[in-house]
Amino acid sequence: MSQRILITGGAGFIGFHLARCLSEKGYDICLVDNYARGIHDENLATLLLHPRISIIEIDLMDCDAVLGLGTDFFAIIHLAAIIGVRHVLERAYAVLVHNVRMLENVISLGKQQGRLSRLLFASTSEIYAGTLKHFELPVPTSESTALAVTDLSAPRTSYMLSKIMGEAMVHQSDLPFTIFRPHNIYGPRMGMVHVIPEQLKNAFQATAGDSLQVYSPSHTRTFCYIDDAVEMLQRMLTCEGCNGETLNLGRQAPEVTIRDVVEDCINISGKPLRIEERPPTSGSPERRAPDMQKTNHLLGYKSRIGLHQGIEKTWAWYCEHVFTRQGVSSK
Repeated sequence: MSQRILITGGAGFIGFHLARCLSEKGYDICLVDNYARGIHDENLATLLLHPRISIIEIDLMDCDAVLGLGTDFFAIIHLAAIIGVRHVLERAYAVLVHNVRMLENVISLGKQQGRLSRLLFASTSEIYAGTLKHFELPVPTSESTALAVTDLSAPRTSYMLSKIMGEAMVHQSDLPFTIFRPHNIYGPRMGMVHVIPEQLKNAFQATAGDSLQVYSPSHTRTFCYIDDAVEMLQRMLTCEGCNGETLNLGRQAPEVTIRDVVEDCINISGKPLRIEERPPTSGSPERRAPDMQKTNHLLGYKSRIGLHQGIEKTWAWYCEHVFTRQGVSSK
């Protein structure tokens, strides 16, 4: 009998790609989503034609509905959360309370499983924001870095705090778990609220000689293509050494400026465009990069797809599915 895996937020960016990967490895995948951010586009419809993949539309705030999902899951991957700057600023209380309550229900589901091997919980790189504000944050940043919180009255604190609370809940759940902290994962079907698809769209729509506005041009990041991220996640599921661990998910190097990223997007578009540098975005850290030594050692794997190649793949997908067809890839 095939092992079943539940993925919450399964219609979203990472859930979509992870479901495809895990189904190819022989797992039966049950996706759960309420389509608050993920969408039922033609790509998801095609994915659901796979005999090992199904989807259930429920609200993870409904404990009875969550507990009704079953008792025979090999693993639960909890990706669902209220995220995004707009939601954080407009619905700070809901972000804090709903993210915690959804996780509480998922943990309850985990406790009723007969043979749960792992709860994989998606935290965030934003968890380091308080340490960056109040102390000296080492970059690349390791998982052992002490955590602090930002101003509790600031709306932006709510998302980061919900993930700190979430990590604590997972630690105290008595379930086998792995926590991962994503750092700038990108690729096809990720929506538009990320520098790479946003600037690719700007380049696609621009005409020769136009300029693209680039905020925080000197800030540096590292970027991890979705295929590498998915490979690491599926290894976390089965690696016994990852049980009980908190791991960064991303790429440690190279660290590149936002300007460099946009220049690459322009070059791949093939258009002669200029860059108009704009001020730093409020709240944006000057540097962000994960220390990946622990993750790479435990998994025996490190990112293989370079940034230029990854942007090329992303450009090709968006041109085919979104830019030329007025499609959408997430809300």
